Amino acid sequence: MRVADDTPLLIKRYASRRLYNTETSDYVTLEDIAGFIREGREVQIIDLKSGDDLTRQYLLQIIAEHESKGESVLPIDVLTDLVRSYTTSANSVVPQFLAMSFEMLRDGQSKIMENMGKMNPMASMPGYEAMKAQQEAFMKAMTGGIGTWPPRGDTTKAEATGEDLDEIKTQLADLQAKLARMNK
Repeated sequence: MRVADDTPLLIKRYASRRLYNTETSDYVTLEDIAGFIREGREVQIIDLKSGDDLTRQYLLQIIAEHESKGESVLPIDVLTDLVRSYTTSANSVVPQFLAMSFEMLRDGQSKIMENMGKMNPMASMPGYEAMKAQQEAFMKAMTGGIGTWPPRGDTTKAEATGEDLDEIKTQLADLQAKLARMNK
């Protein structure tokens, strides 16, 4: 459920540590907030008394809870490298690298899904659209909602060519090379 003006959902944290959704005037849990984010909603969490922005702290808490429940997405070596990045001069590069990596992942996922749909001989089969919607929901669930399908703002249909696949392969190779350099 996306708001037209893309205004973040404002959540206020009271002194009692309870979280209050200002849109619906009710209290929410961390799982509720995670659900808003999975639906594509931006969230901002503010301490009512001090006015401090606590969004980053709560997002990290959501990730930690999912990781501790066995819903691991981040391999141990990635977590270890993140911890190391806080004590080295690399900490200025890491946030940019992570942001670019997730952007590449979202773009690549969108292109793969689009190309799979165009090359699929079953596309003319009755019920194909329902099956496609289920596959897209599955992909979204498996990737934790990273990216969306169809991509937001994408109103053009690109031609499915070998160039698209080559571009994805090049981007993947670049990403692997960057990861290899970071691990040294």
